[in-house]
Amino acid sequence: MSTAEIIQREALAEQVLHDTFGYQQFRPGQQAIIHAVLSGRDCLVVMPTGGGKSLCYQVPALVMGGVTLVVSPLISLMKDQVDQLLANGVAAACLNSTQSREQQHEVMAACRAGRIKMLYIAPERLMMDNMLEQLQQWRLAMIAADEAHCISQWGHYFRPQYRALGQIKRHFTTLPFLALTATADEATRQDILRLLDLRDPLVQLSSFDRPNIRYTLVEKYKPFAQLWHVVQGQHGKSGIIYCNSRSRVEDLSARLQSRGVSVAAYHAGLENDRRAQVQEAFQRDDLQIVVATVAFGMGINKPNVRFVLHFDIPRTIESYYQETGRAGRDGLPAEAILLYDPADMAWLRRCLEEKPASHQQDIERHKLNAMGAFAEAQTCRRLVLLNYFGEGRQMACGNCDICLAPPKRYDGLEEARRALSCIYRVGQRFGMAYVVEVLRGANSQHIRENAHDRLPVYGIGRERSNEHWISVLRQLIHLGLVSQNITQHSALQLTESARRVLRGEVDLMLAEPRVTNLKTRAAPKTYGGNYDRPLFAKLRKLRKALADEANVTPYVVFNDATLLEMAEMLPTDSVQMLRVNGVGNRKLERFGLPFLALIREHLSDDDSRQTLR
Repeated sequence: MSTAEIIQREALAEQVLHDTFGYQQFRPGQQAIIHAVLSGRDCLVVMPTGGGKSLCYQVPALVMGGVTLVVSPLISLMKDQVDQLLANGVAAACLNSTQSREQQHEVMAACRAGRIKMLYIAPERLMMDNMLEQLQQWRLAMIAADEAHCISQWGHYFRPQYRALGQIKRHFTTLPFLALTATADEATRQDILRLLDLRDPLVQLSSFDRPNIRYTLVEKYKPFAQLWHVVQGQHGKSGIIYCNSRSRVEDLSARLQSRGVSVAAYHAGLENDRRAQVQEAFQRDDLQIVVATVAFGMGINKPNVRFVLHFDIPRTIESYYQETGRAGRDGLPAEAILLYDPADMAWLRRCLEEKPASHQQDIERHKLNAMGAFAEAQTCRRLVLLNYFGEGRQMACGNCDICLAPPKRYDGLEEARRALSCIYRVGQRFGMAYVVEVLRGANSQHIRENAHDRLPVYGIGRERSNEHWISVLRQLIHLGLVSQNITQHSALQLTESARRVLRGEVDLMLAEPRVTNLKTRAAPKTYGGNYDRPLFAKLRKLRKALADEANVTPYVVFNDATLLEMAEMLPTDSVQMLRVNGVGNRKLERFGLPFLALIREHLSDDDSRQTLR
């Protein structure tokens, strides 16, 4: 493809972004990805939830000729994406098990005839019947695999069916292939690249940071009272409460219902129809809160979830990040609250150790240890998350429980040097528990067999407790001075940054343990714009009525961020309305007039009140 053709396509992509999707400009990272796809390159995109992953394939799909195949793991996610595309005037469809054979044949005929621009399909469907033969009869433009971490055993949601993507890739070697995920550490990313055999790919790692989410960890002591305090404080806003067991989900849901909360339970033990009913009610704003196991959420694309509360600690940081990422997808302030009891972590460890020894168990142990380290961190929560995903940021966020109520600190340089020296002396081949045993001079057979009782670091930290040294090592990991090698049983290894600490060339403060109280935590930030609050409430009410009439979820009409801009910019004609982010030509044509009429009426009422004064 010539440079001129690529430039022409990119200009068209800008037009599609504005006219079809209603956005004034691309977000960071999107333009580079779209350029690569339009140039025919494969891409691996790691971008946080709410960061705009979908546009990375939706925009090129409308620029390129042919059908774009989008592999998606959940039917609800497909339906949601298709509804939004149809609302924007895009010819989109899906193939899934809820459709009759006749409906599926109609969709495939439309794809063959070129009437469909984007087809959403489950990985399982790719392996059925003669799907591969069908695809070869279509004019395919590109293939996009959403939730690509499902292909990797290192990923937190491994789906063996995703391995079918490798076979599809081998049959369509000339098409650009786009793998997208919000949660993939380095091992998972390498697995995706290898299993999909991506050709000279652009690997686009956007920041994992979700600055609008406040992370808070609270020691669990009266859990239901703490939960009730959060629910009351949210004043009827949308939220998700996660639990690790079905029985707890049912219990909490029933107790909240008895107090008049609009809430429902969701877990894999419910009938399919009931689960679909709960999800639909939640997405349509007919239900305030869902209490759920991890079975809920992967298919949720609800932008206005204002809080996610973990009643129990998740098993992995990836799960925690993805679940908390369901809050604040509209970019507005949101809260992620974790109730933590070390006994919960001990129970998860016990469950893990009861499994037969295997490589998969090693992976799960590493990830569980990382989650425990996050819960017990004494440094900025956001930094812990970002460092886990390989994003070496140094500046604290100022918007988590630790930043807002900092723990007491002490000069930890000498202790850090002892710990780093011990890691180095034992060959950077052992995990945290072993390093602590050497530091404290434990009389263990394993240490004697390795002759580590003869090292100069043996016993140099015996005056401190086991828990203290674990806290020190975890803080060194969070500070980016130590890494854990997942491929070597979570062996501790020094990073380049550790050299200056070992030489004593820098100051280093470490933290003492601390506890956060829910009742004393600061209130979350609110939207900073100068908007008309009564008008915003009216706009939301109108949106709900229009969504119900069109039989779609409210954010398919407009999301909260778009309504806030309307309440701030106060557009009174079509030209002004098109300047609002999220309002494209098709949305304006379909939904714009009632909103313009409401805004004009509201402003007229305001003028009348001013005149009466």
